[in-house]
Amino acid sequence: MNPRLEVARRAAAEAVRLQREGLTTARQVAHKGRYDLVTDVDRRCQDAILRLLAEAEPGVAVVAEESAAPGAAPPAAEHWLVDPLDGTTNYAHGFPAFSTCLALRRAGLTELGLVWDPVRDERFEAARGEGAWLNGCPVRVSATCALEDALLATGFPYDRARHPDPNLRRFAALTMRTRGVRRSGSASLDLCYTACGRLDGYWELRIEAWDVCAGALLVEEAGGRVTAVEGGPFDGSGRSTLATNGRLHDELGRALAAAGPG
Repeated sequence: MNPRLEVARRAAAEAVRLQREGLTTARQVAHKGRYDLVTDVDRRCQDAILRLLAEAEPGVAVVAEESAAPGAAPPAAEHWLVDPLDGTTNYAHGFPAFSTCLALRRAGLTELGLVWDPVRDERFEAARGEGAWLNGCPVRVSATCALEDALLATGFPYDRARHPDPNLRRFAALTMRTRGVRRSGSASLDLCYTACGRLDGYWELRIEAWDVCAGALLVEEAGGRVTAVEGGPFDGSGRSTLATNGRLHDELGRALAAAGPG
């Protein structure tokens, strides 16, 4: 086991415990935006993760969702990305699709990633050049070759009420061209499901680095491909992510381009 992946596992385990406990009690919910929620459990999970990372990795920078300055550039040096509870809206409603995500980034690359689903107790892990695993077992992307046979996933950004591209046109177009497009509300799980073959592809726009970096590494290490939706390199920012099993990548990219924004 990569020793730093073990650090991420220990930190995530405490957040997973808090999320499970929180499901049995009333949750305090606040608004960060019209659609963007935060709960008391988000904050408790983040505090626990940051404390454990500080003990295990003193001096390594951490960028965490509930304390990151809006629009701030990530540190140029090595740093941890933390999403203490990806899928907060789901969690606030008791809908069982959420996770804890950690990624270690260095020089613009994700070196390791962990996504843990507390409900199913599924722990997805990857280390660059070493592979991707689900609960310790290797995973691979699907073998689907035709878009008409594909099951996809996407999401809708928090600024959808005011931005001219809410992703609805792409969603409608791909729904008609595939077996279906799912919208789970957890980008990290969508990427993990692409990595292990439950989904054949995923795209999303205008979310954050902590939502996508861990899952994107899982897809790559499971044999898939990750780029921007427009076809350029994946930059890890969350602004534009297209992840597939590789076989469908170009065809899905063309279909998304043909659907256009709006």
